[in-house]
Amino acid sequence: MNDQMINCVIVDDEPLAREGLSNYVREVDFLQLRATCENPLELLDLLDSSPVDLIFLDIQMPKMNGLDFLKITQKMPMVIITTAFPSYALEGFQLDVLDYLLKPITFERFFKAARKARDYHRLLMNPGTTAERNTEKRADYFFIKCGSKYEKIPLEDILYVEGMQNYVNIYTTKGKYLTILSLKSLEENFSEHSFIRVHKSYIVAIAKIDSIEGNEICIQNSKIPISRNYREKVMERVITSRLWEKK
Repeated sequence: MNDQMINCVIVDDEPLAREGLSNYVREVDFLQLRATCENPLELLDLLDSSPVDLIFLDIQMPKMNGLDFLKITQKMPMVIITTAFPSYALEGFQLDVLDYLLKPITFERFFKAARKARDYHRLLMNPGTTAERNTEKRADYFFIKCGSKYEKIPLEDILYVEGMQNYVNIYTTKGKYLTILSLKSLEENFSEHSFIRVHKSYIVAIAKIDSIEGNEICIQNSKIPISRNYREKVMERVITSRLWEKK
């Protein structure tokens, strides 16, 4: 039995869907099913009376749409969307959902999402910051806390950083690291000569950029969006100053 159980709730108007997800939850040792609800209005009452860490939330439901519920509700627990409609994915992630599962949901895909929730829950329960926040800002490495382990992150290994809610994914040449840290704090500590903000959710290492096409930056096999607000600065810093053209 895990020392940090995740209390979860299933919200879906379809009885068979609730039953299927309930069976999946019972197979995962770190999930504890608190309740099932037919609609978000039932969930509101439950949130007021019981501790809930994670919600498996359907979208198309009577009385209230799942995404509309997210828009009007403050201080939501972790949310994993469960739906038969892929067209809502972008809107769902803009509302900071943890994952988006398309029905019919396989146990393998469910378990992957559950582990993501477990990792994020551990970060929330054991918040960490860089071990060298109070040291020289321009050091060539820093430490972050990943679960119970402190990971050394050399600046030269960083490809890009993705901000999500109050944590970040740091993508490096050696792998991906998840930690509770704000994108703003990383930006303040990064050298402006080596890193550049390209989107409200992304910072990239300038030297690791392979190409820019349209509104996307290519770094190895990843494509990072450039938002309209940052495009002019990105083109000036990354392209204009180093563009070789025929005279």
